[in-house]
Amino acid sequence: MTIYLDYQATTPLAPEARRAMEPWLDKFGNPHSPHRLGREAKAAVEVAREAISGLLRSSRAKSRGVGAELARRPSTTLGTSADDDGQLLFTSGATEAANLAIKGAAWAAPSQRRQIVTIATEHACVLDTVLWLGRHGFEAVVLPVEADGLVDLDRLRAAVGDRTALVAAMLVNNEIGVIQPIAEIARIARDAGALFFCDAVQGFGRLPIPDADLIAVSAHKIHGPKGIGALWVRKGVVIEPLMHGGGQEDDIRSGTLSPMLCAGFGAAAAVAEARVEDDRAHVAALWAMAHERLPDWSVNGSAEHRYRGNLNVRLDGLDAGRLIADVRGVSFSAGSACASGSGRPSHVLKALGLSDAEARSSIRLGFGRYTTEEELHQALDLIIEAAARQRVFA
Repeated sequence: MTIYLDYQATTPLAPEARRAMEPWLDKFGNPHSPHRLGREAKAAVEVAREAISGLLRSSRAKSRGVGAELARRPSTTLGTSADDDGQLLFTSGATEAANLAIKGAAWAAPSQRRQIVTIATEHACVLDTVLWLGRHGFEAVVLPVEADGLVDLDRLRAAVGDRTALVAAMLVNNEIGVIQPIAEIARIARDAGALFFCDAVQGFGRLPIPDADLIAVSAHKIHGPKGIGALWVRKGVVIEPLMHGGGQEDDIRSGTLSPMLCAGFGAAAAVAEARVEDDRAHVAALWAMAHERLPDWSVNGSAEHRYRGNLNVRLDGLDAGRLIADVRGVSFSAGSACASGSGRPSHVLKALGLSDAEARSSIRLGFGRYTTEEELHQALDLIIEAAARQRVFA
């Protein structure tokens, strides 16, 4: 049996999500049709939408203590009041949600706002989208991070101004688990009259989500199914469609929705909301145990400002690819699943100032709700033993 330690790539499907999905293997009605089968499918979609929106509302409410002043202050520029409600649009996943948010906001921005600002450690779906816009009439600004993986807020403040249409930043980094100061980043964007997009995929259902104008989330990172995500759009924020067609999602996102995937996403969100404190305590205990077991390994990124379900560490002289191949009983990675097989060192680790050799000697251990302490102990035994053998025969 394989011990699974790659929770940042995807999470095991929750039993509750599986049960919610199973009836829709046989119920084939189109949720956009007016007859009974269609209405039943539509009802399932809307129940799921409310469950996901509820988790988002509770996550945002928990952050209000951090940004209470921001939340109370109405905006008179591109952004709208932080207390306004928003709409949740289903997408095929976080990649589509990020593309829709960034391109949609850029295309809808006033002509004098032609700048998009983001951070060097963002996920490829954000970085590549911003850089694409940079080749199509916009100014793409990609800010560096410090050695701990955090952006310098003074540098960000200097970069954002009256030409900025959008600032994009992720809540929790998918490779190193570092938590960016999102509330402060959002304030800087709003003070300049720009919109703020938050890639909350790795933090959704786990951490408070500070106020943003656009928020991307994904089902399979919270024990839901693959192939579905969502974009939350604050009321009053205008974005242009990415795809054109039937306009099923409020005339912004076109395409027939899958009631089965929506139901699984909604069930996973409901469980995440009920278990958020238990899950947080569980991963914190696992992180502390794993960190203690690896005293000779260096943590990549801030050890303080991070989500504890992610432990990204390096051991000088280690070949991470070989280690992954040697430890066949454990599923773990050297970085983002989206970039696996490229042969290039992680752009996130390089942004921290690591050399190619240091980046290639790093591994990512991701754990969560269904990881037991016994499993993690066994996995660490195998990893430590294989790393020792590799260094002996190096």
